[in-house]
Amino acid sequence: RGLLQFADGNGFQCGIWYVGTLVGVIGLHEINHMHRKTSLGYYLDKQFEGRGIMTQAVEALIKYCFDEIDLNRIEISAAANNEKSQAIPERLGFTREGMLRDNELLNGIYSSSYIYSLLKSEYNSK
Repeated sequence: RGLLQFADGNGFQCGIWYVGTLVGVIGLHEINHMHRKTSLGYYLDKQFEGRGIMTQAVEALIKYCFDEIDLNRIEISAAANNEKSQAIPERLGFTREGMLRDNELLNGIYSSSYIYSLLKSEYNSK
């Protein structure tokens, strides 16, 4: 699925490597070329949290989205009970737009998520 998504220009997933070890994944879930927006997702192994690895990876992907593929909007969804995941978009200047209630079924339990966004104009004004 990931290779087809990449071949279609509709997103991609990348491994995050730290000192020769695969420690996480980051990617664009879907690129909407008509509206010039995407959704960015990430996962990092717990033992590598707190080192700035994911913040640095997200920063690089934001730059790619705005500078290379000329998108206007990036969204990040972070579980309402995952403060570490929420901290990344908050640290990088995203705006929390609201909550999607019970929008994901994880391990048989519904979970709510906060939606964050960053616009190209906000990124360029930094």
